[in-house]
Amino acid sequence: MSGTTAARPPVPPFTEETAHAKVQAAEDAWNSRDPERVALAYTEDSVWRNRDRFLTGRAEIRAFLADKWQRELDYRLRKELWAYTGNRISVRFEYEWHDTAGQWWRSHGNEQWEFDPDGLMRRREASINDVPITAAERRLA
Repeated sequence: MSGTTAARPPVPPFTEETAHAKVQAAEDAWNSRDPERVALAYTEDSVWRNRDRFLTGRAEIRAFLADKWQRELDYRLRKELWAYTGNRISVRFEYEWHDTAGQWWRSHGNEQWEFDPDGLMRRREASINDVPITAAERRLA
């Protein structure tokens, strides 16, 4: 096992069915906006690149997510499987949120994920762009 966390099925090597299941599980966790729940899907020493931020370890991930969801209000996310092979999955995503001034945003991006044998994510690379939108333009309400 990876550290003190139990395995997170599905585990690699991924099939189309298990890759879709992994992506859906990630979407569900992130939409909970619960930093602890999300952080438990990563290895203790997971390495992230999120935009221009570089994080290492579950504690940094948890703190990053707690801060994120204090700034990105009413966050709602959709992920789509793009490709998979062995222990890697690539997704495209978009999410919507508003800031404290009430401005709505749609954030588009791509992620590359790498998993350990227990199905915990040990590496995440995320490229994200933000586009201002009006409340009427929201698609993920």
